[in-house]
Amino acid sequence: MMNTAAQVDIYNSFFGFHERPFTLVPDPEFLFWSKSHRLAYTMLEYGILTRSPITVVTGEIGAGKTTLLQQLLRTLPDDVIVGLISNAQGDRGELLQWVLHSLGQKFDPHASYVLLFQQLQDLLLESYAQGHRVILIIDEAQNLNVSTLEELRMLTNINSNKDELVQLVLVGQPELRALIMRPELKQFVQRVGSSFHLSAMSQENVGAYIAHRLRVAGGSGQEFSEAAIRRVFELSTGIPRLVNQVCDLALVYAFSAEEHVVSEETIDCVVQDGVFFGASSLQGDLA
Repeated sequence: MMNTAAQVDIYNSFFGFHERPFTLVPDPEFLFWSKSHRLAYTMLEYGILTRSPITVVTGEIGAGKTTLLQQLLRTLPDDVIVGLISNAQGDRGELLQWVLHSLGQKFDPHASYVLLFQQLQDLLLESYAQGHRVILIIDEAQNLNVSTLEELRMLTNINSNKDELVQLVLVGQPELRALIMRPELKQFVQRVGSSFHLSAMSQENVGAYIAHRLRVAGGSGQEFSEAAIRRVFELSTGIPRLVNQVCDLALVYAFSAEEHVVSEETIDCVVQDGVFFGASSLQGDLA
């Protein structure tokens, strides 16, 4: 039976890495501060520090939104109570259950909307009295609908002595931006104090991103040729998750060929063999 450590290692020893540089799991330790990521994070911080009722950050799938969220969670002060909600769906009333659950509260699933709302309001007032503030972070918020977004807005109306008792941070795909701009959500938009759209990386940033992750993992940062980096940019269109996918596969191919530098030809082999699904539409061009 193969040793577990050997299974995990794959190419690490060959390249001198102490861990894989391009895993798909969001990891703040590998966070690369492109201009767009730095601006997005700054707007997140701005929303928190200025106690903005609602902060919205959008970006394409795999753009790095969740990694930024994890970095934010690591830096929040001790007086902040955070409720993190991912993939919340459902109609009026169900959202309150998601919120209470995210804040670690037990509740009666058969309770009326009024009772659930009262329970949340009591919790927010108690937290405020103890010198805490509550931040609700809703990830994948594009899955919400008009009624649940309006319900979230109503939560920001809970206040004490003109101080808002809860802040909302909504993070999602570009559809979220289109959703909140609908006419029936005018009041919601008026409560958004901070927002940013996280765009894809440029070719220059992709090169810096690859070198950064290689160095964090213990490499030299020069394990990919310039031509290979250009090809990675073309295939990924600057989306970090796709960069990670193709780079990880390219390192496997380079290791199997005993090549210490990933070449453009190696990237093309990954595409031609169909193992990088993100490039499936390009296979015909390379045949």
